[in-house]
Amino acid sequence: MAIANKILLLRNAVRAFALFIFFFINAAGLGHAETTLKMVAHADLKNIDPIWTTAYITRNHGYMVYDTLFSLDENLEPQPQMVGDYSVSDDGLTYRFTLRDGLGWHDGTPVTAEDCVASLRRWGARDGMGQKLMDMTASLEALDIKTLVLTLKAPYGLVLESLGKISSNVPFMMPERLAMTDPFEQIPETIGSGPFKFIKDEWIPGVKVVYVKNEDYVPRKEPPSYAAGGKIAKVDRVEWLYIPDAATAMNALIADEIDLFEAPPIDLLPIMVGTPGVIVEELNPLGVQGWLRLNHLYPPFDRPEAREAMLWLTDQEHYLQAVIGNPNYYRTCPAFFGCGTPLESDVGATPLMNQDLDRARALFDAAGYDGTPIVILQSTDIQILNGAALVTAQLLREVGINVELQAMDWSTLTSRRAV
Repeated sequence: MAIANKILLLRNAVRAFALFIFFFINAAGLGHAETTLKMVAHADLKNIDPIWTTAYITRNHGYMVYDTLFSLDENLEPQPQMVGDYSVSDDGLTYRFTLRDGLGWHDGTPVTAEDCVASLRRWGARDGMGQKLMDMTASLEALDIKTLVLTLKAPYGLVLESLGKISSNVPFMMPERLAMTDPFEQIPETIGSGPFKFIKDEWIPGVKVVYVKNEDYVPRKEPPSYAAGGKIAKVDRVEWLYIPDAATAMNALIADEIDLFEAPPIDLLPIMVGTPGVIVEELNPLGVQGWLRLNHLYPPFDRPEAREAMLWLTDQEHYLQAVIGNPNYYRTCPAFFGCGTPLESDVGATPLMNQDLDRARALFDAAGYDGTPIVILQSTDIQILNGAALVTAQLLREVGINVELQAMDWSTLTSRRAV
């Protein structure tokens, strides 16, 4: 899959330590009695349940409010987060986790092992890694108020990696009463145990999201490392502002009206790099992968020929030129699990790197495509996704496919798609 770098812009008065796309704020340079960080996030927050949706904006909201049993450090190794001590039996079947001291929910009640068991079960019903872990689980129970025990059917090497995963869906811990919500329904409120509290009364979808520092949060003593270690909030208030027009957001940053611009378009970087007081940071040196998600439940993509046709239809360089433009910030990549990773492999990647429109056209014919419009959900407020939708529509039309682009903002799109 093609890979694009993730860029972040910030004013030099406030530094953000980037932990993948998730970050905590260090505002030591500000001397006010109360500090507020204002940022333009990459999308509007409309769905607040990070188990119900895989949208990264909701995942990021989750990291502000919730905490996890484990998380990944800068070496991508799982480290205890809410867990104080843990042990694994000699046969690799039994994991015993003890919660660390000082954990409390934002409503003032203590975090218990029962809360964590319910949270893991709900997460395990939706997330891919969670489903696999639950398939391997013989039992998951709270031994006492601070201890939970996971017993496996057979040894499984990804237990801690699953509990510490940082991509959607993240196994965030919630109070049992919320975690008992049907995993296919959204939770009614946001109560976490993390370093910030979500202020629902000030949340205006399409305008802003507000968080305030959790004064009762007890961070780990280890230094921050990627998404692990001590999470120390050094601002009192964080406001996510929704400004869908990138040029307007850029001008707000230049005018010092905001402190951080999470996902600026690449074509604005030359302006930003030369602006006094603006710092350009790379969030993730590994980059992010682009995907086309096909609805295989309905024609024509219920047929394998149509799905294969999409492989021959796409061209990574074509997409990257359209949505990124500057080759300094992207690269083509044939590896399903990403280039530059231990699992990098180009086996079976020939269709990904060799576009063949005639072959794609023939495969759609073989799938029995009858001219019914194919709907593409087009996110107009995220430049990269908007460009990718337009390129996909153009390519499909080139091989005779009837296409219907349906434009909407990203949060609306995530409410319509399956995950």
